[in-house]
Amino acid sequence: MQRRVLPALLGLAALSACAAEPPRRPARAVVFFTEDSAALDDNAREVITQIAEQAQARPQAPVRVRGFSAPDGGTTAFNRTLSEARARQVADALVAAGIPQSRVSIEARGAVAYELMATESRRVEIVVGQ
Repeated sequence: MQRRVLPALLGLAALSACAAEPPRRPARAVVFFTEDSAALDDNAREVITQIAEQAQARPQAPVRVRGFSAPDGGTTAFNRTLSEARARQVADALVAAGIPQSRVSIEARGAVAYELMATESRRVEIVVGQ
């Protein structure tokens, strides 16, 4: 009888351990840029520091960095290059903050439309864990 009880108890312990930690939602952050620039300002550095801390707390989670630009400036090629430069700046800052480069992926989205103001499009989105 003991042989049957022990595996059952171990299985129950494993189930309760899984149930104790619910799946986490992805952590998200946005860094904004000035027109035609990929330079990080103090606000951007603060956002990157905060999301880097969240990424360090989840060492197995991937980190996606997506760059965007506004549709009203430059050619398609210029906007693609600018959005990539923005994403690269953020990714490099995350790596400098201690996130392994192997976890960070970059995607340049180019120009995207905005609804209220151009700064919506001049951004980089960071997603940890999805």
